[in-house]
Amino acid sequence: MRKMNRNGQALVEYVLIIALVTVIAVSLIKVFGGYLKDSITKTSCELVGETYQKGDNPGEGTCK
Repeated sequence: MRKMNRNGQALVEYVLIIALVTVIAVSLIKVFGGYLKDSITKTSCELVGETYQKGDNPGEGTCK
């Protein structure tokens, strides 16, 4: 009997795992992206000595 080469199978499994992790990461960024943007904006406002003004929706805050 011939021994089967499983290198191709392992490569496909790695690609599927990477694709799954990518989909999860993009989904999390889509859901929490506005909140992350607000926290970064709030921190940068404090660094430049301005006050943070909250926006109507997540991700719409500004420095004033």
